[in-house]
Amino acid sequence: MSDVDRAIIAEFRSHGGRVGGPFEGTPVLLLSTTGAKSGELRTTPVLYLRDGERWVIFASKAGSPENPSWYHNLVATPTAEIEVGTEKFAVEATATSGEERDRLFAEQASRQPQFDEYAERTSRLIPVIALTRTD
Repeated sequence: MSDVDRAIIAEFRSHGGRVGGPFEGTPVLLLSTTGAKSGELRTTPVLYLRDGERWVIFASKAGSPENPSWYHNLVATPTAEIEVGTEKFAVEATATSGEERDRLFAEQASRQPQFDEYAERTSRLIPVIALTRTD
């Protein structure tokens, strides 16, 4: 885990799910997945969009050519845990596709314009993952 992620996680947990700096006012959740190779628990701060009862996350990795590690972890083990605000609970991850994926990505890009930039930087289609509470 990077020092930046560690700092964001510490700030999130000590401020009731809020973070400042470049993420101030942006919806951030903490995603805890099981490492696909290691089997160890991995926690990552991720921007999200609410879609009804779901939390939607985007495997943008700032437009890198490869998907983020958390995405590979969710493909291998789609059960995870998220922290939103002061709540912590289990979720099931489902990849979206087609019109639903495009609608959700467009909504995120309208709220966070950098997502259009991320899509332009990479040749891959950025995966959009819906998280549904299971407990």
